[in-house]
Amino acid sequence: MKRFKLYDTVTGWAVFAVAATVYLMTIEPTGSLWDCGEFISSAYKLEVGHPPGAPFFMLTGRLFSLFASDPTKVAAMVNSMSALCSAFTILLLFWSITHIARRIVTRDGKEITLPQGIAILGSGAVGALAYTFSDTFWFSAVEGEVYAYSSLFTALVVWCMLKWEDQADSPSSARWLVLISYLMGLSIGVHLLNLLAIPALVLLYYFRKYPVNARNTIAAVIASVLLLAAVLYGMIPGFIKVASRFELLFVNGLGCSFNTGMAVYIVLTAAILIWAIYETQAGNSWLRRRIAFLLAVVILGVPFMGNGLMLGIVITAAIAVFIFVRKELNRHWLNMIVVCMTVMLIGYSSYTMLVVRSMANTPMDQNSPEDVFSLQSYLNREQYGDNPLFYGPLYSAPRIYEVEGNMCKPIIIDGSTIWQRKVKETDGEKDSYISAGKRVKGVEVDPRFKTLFPRMYSTEQSHIQVYEQWGKVKGTPYTVDICGRQEQRVMPTFGENLRFFFSYQVGFMYWRYFLWNFSGRQNDFQGHGEIDKGNWITGLPFIDNALYGDQSKLPDSYRNNRGHNVYFMLPLLLGLLGLLWQLSSKRSGILNFWIVFTLFFMTGLAIVVYLNQTPYQPRERDYAYAGSFYAFSIWIGLGVMFFYDLVKRFAPRTAAAVAVSLLCLGVPALMAQQNWDDHDRSQRTLARDLGSDYLNSCEEDAIYFCNGDNDTFCVWFNQEVEGRRTDVRACNLSYLSTDWYIDQMKRGAYESAPLPISWHPKDYAAGHLDFAHVIDHPQFGGKMDLGLALMLLRDSRFIDEDGTGCFFARTLTLPIDKEQVIRTGTVPEKDRELIADTMYIRLNGNIINKSQIMFLEMLYTNDWVRPIYIATTVGESFYPDVNAYLQLEGMAQRIVPLDPAAGRRVNSDVMYRNIMEHFRFGNAKIPSVYLDEPYSRSCRSLRMVMNELAGTLIREGRKDEAKKVLDKSLEELPDYAVPFDYWSARGIIDGYYALGETSVADSILIGLFTECDRSAEWMLSLPPHKQGRVSSGMSLGNSLAIMQELQRCARRNDSPAVGQLNEVMQKYAPLLGR
Repeated sequence: MKRFKLYDTVTGWAVFAVAATVYLMTIEPTGSLWDCGEFISSAYKLEVGHPPGAPFFMLTGRLFSLFASDPTKVAAMVNSMSALCSAFTILLLFWSITHIARRIVTRDGKEITLPQGIAILGSGAVGALAYTFSDTFWFSAVEGEVYAYSSLFTALVVWCMLKWEDQADSPSSARWLVLISYLMGLSIGVHLLNLLAIPALVLLYYFRKYPVNARNTIAAVIASVLLLAAVLYGMIPGFIKVASRFELLFVNGLGCSFNTGMAVYIVLTAAILIWAIYETQAGNSWLRRRIAFLLAVVILGVPFMGNGLMLGIVITAAIAVFIFVRKELNRHWLNMIVVCMTVMLIGYSSYTMLVVRSMANTPMDQNSPEDVFSLQSYLNREQYGDNPLFYGPLYSAPRIYEVEGNMCKPIIIDGSTIWQRKVKETDGEKDSYISAGKRVKGVEVDPRFKTLFPRMYSTEQSHIQVYEQWGKVKGTPYTVDICGRQEQRVMPTFGENLRFFFSYQVGFMYWRYFLWNFSGRQNDFQGHGEIDKGNWITGLPFIDNALYGDQSKLPDSYRNNRGHNVYFMLPLLLGLLGLLWQLSSKRSGILNFWIVFTLFFMTGLAIVVYLNQTPYQPRERDYAYAGSFYAFSIWIGLGVMFFYDLVKRFAPRTAAAVAVSLLCLGVPALMAQQNWDDHDRSQRTLARDLGSDYLNSCEEDAIYFCNGDNDTFCVWFNQEVEGRRTDVRACNLSYLSTDWYIDQMKRGAYESAPLPISWHPKDYAAGHLDFAHVIDHPQFGGKMDLGLALMLLRDSRFIDEDGTGCFFARTLTLPIDKEQVIRTGTVPEKDRELIADTMYIRLNGNIINKSQIMFLEMLYTNDWVRPIYIATTVGESFYPDVNAYLQLEGMAQRIVPLDPAAGRRVNSDVMYRNIMEHFRFGNAKIPSVYLDEPYSRSCRSLRMVMNELAGTLIREGRKDEAKKVLDKSLEELPDYAVPFDYWSARGIIDGYYALGETSVADSILIGLFTECDRSAEWMLSLPPHKQGRVSSGMSLGNSLAIMQELQRCARRNDSPAVGQLNEVMQKYAPLLGR
């Protein structure tokens, strides 16, 4: 087959065209939930997103956004970038599979025959298309997130290394290694996942260049791990670490302005790298060559791993000894290392954009990385904390206390010094950095409770319950001293620790996701180990029913869930057969197997080990393992070769190759058919519309407090990208605990004035008033004026050494100026008599954080000038207790100083106008629009808000308006799109009964009753050992309780459905004790 290369190229581009067409047809036209709104916003205006940032993604996204005809099309352009990145990933996967298959088939350099060529092309098409239509990859391909781009970089470096393999004996082959290094550097500005391909690339190099034996293989594996560590733990953080030392020297030591040290360091680094490249390539001095190489490694920070300086010195000394003692050092290799480090640094330099943009004080400027120290914290993701990896405490480890006077205090483990810019008292004061103390790494615990490889370390009670369930913890009891008090603590054994690792972290949090993609998925509900939510399935009843109970008896909302996808294990079996074919293909196949397996392991199970995730993650994390599924798709492709080798024994080879290829193409075709309905986002606009609904719930110039990703990022997207309601200022309470965010809130943004914060920056600097004790001092009788409380809080006499302040009363009072409240429109004149004389704000708990302190400061300083709202999704623990003064006006509640004796307030006039005239519902009513669980949850929140408005209107006698609200709820959020649950349906049922619309109420009630009946029947069909493993919503007790309540509701309203309900309930009479 002399023209195989041409056919390989043409077929690859045909597969690319299929993938690109599919992805572009199914992209979301606007932003999506979670991080997408933030990423699209940061790309469109080159703003600073959450750590560790994705500057190269931002730059590329910005380029694509320029093709948008107007701001409403920006998201579609950025999503198209993800679609095209994913399509190119598929193209490179195709060529990688055909390369590997060709290398195995043409062992002796023989020309490929026609049947072999057809089979090889079929392998590439089947493997690439299987990955095209896989659940995880398709999900990331149609939204503006970093994972599609990261997958492209992984595919690209693997393909480049395979191209190098073809040209390894050419003098110019090193250019591929330089290109790979540059791509690795660029990929850092997208996501670090791409670096995990390094060990596989090292093995490929070793197998191609060196004799394969046990000694060399061990050396290659060690070298691959060291190289990965040198980049991931050395160069990436080390470069910034060395830069910070320069910055501190030049600013604090020599009195220069901010960022002078960084600039000098960059110039010096460039000079040293240029010198090192010259010396290792053309220089004649043995000594200069080694000195230049050593300086290049050190100046890039490669040896400076970890927080301490000593390890860096030891590694530097070891490198120096090696290069100066060893007589023979390959000049070519020294030159290649320096050149590769240089081009990697050039790629990594995309992060300078974040510093530049942060210095411009963009509206979104997370962590404000405008100097080297804040950039270091940003890159190290310090705001998220660290998980123990190789050694640390288990969850039951007791703290060690030290006695100070009559108090016991835990012993704090200090981390690195926190350096921050000194707040200037005068304009002429010099720039300088000051120490804000040490970072807190943790607290000292009883060393008996520390272990190697700790997997069960979180002390949250909900996590502990999961640890003990999955690890089957019995443990070993120890007597411990807790500040002079003896008590028993149980320490899980190392075996129980490993049991949790293998059963939960590996089994549930990796293999479950793996099997979603290659066997089948039960539904789109997020699972935490229940047998009815989010499990892998096969589509074969005898297997699925044995694992999770009779699936045919599940209620309709489960059986008809669009996330229910079955592949009958065909992709899995095809991949396993491809793996066996590779292993059976003698030396070439075995060596290639280890390369693919290393990629599979490093992008899958190695990530499981590294992340060390706790239970109850906010969302499913399958996207983190997409690289592993990419590697398995190579084996799916090679499964075609397995069947070709099998069938060619009994049929003409050409016919066998064609037949096998076409037959195996049925596997990705099945995946496409199953996955299309839950991956087609082409008409869904709900994330954008939710953000719009939050904003349109607020009056002009409002302050809008939010907290989570999905009530923040979609709002940012509306404001930053589409320019909607920029008069409202969104303030995230999670970020409000940081000084950099408070600084930003004190700046104006678009049409929003600065937020009302009167504090000087030194008052809220990091480490100062991060927390405040709450006590009831007898002098104040349990109550204190809010203004006085905030003044005393900042009084240095009452601030502890660690910067903790104090509130001396648990209830804070805020006197109300009624004229001001009416003048600003906070309360209309008609409600004057309802205005409270004083607001009473309760501080719950014994300590509050800086976010809650700033909330109180804004409430006090604002003096009712700007409306203040709290999103309905914000938990009560995130803000001081002002619940008695909240007035519902949509998807946000306004703080109003009305007498709380009247009960919960709904501003029906404002809310009716907001919902009926301004709210949008993301095309949820279109039958083809798919709403997965997070979207459905948001829609149920909308539905419940509308229910509350309808109930208020009914009580006010405005029944026509109430009916319009309920009708709109059913029209925009129909049951087929957002299945009814009790909490979101009860208000609709009661509302329609109150309006005399009995038939409508009955239809909803009976539908919900039937759903609960099926849930109860399914529950009763389960064997006893499975009944305890269902979700709370599907439990027998919950289903029967809802059915009884619906039965009572029907009776109260004289519904004709009562008889039907009574008849069904008769079969449960023995369970109900009747």
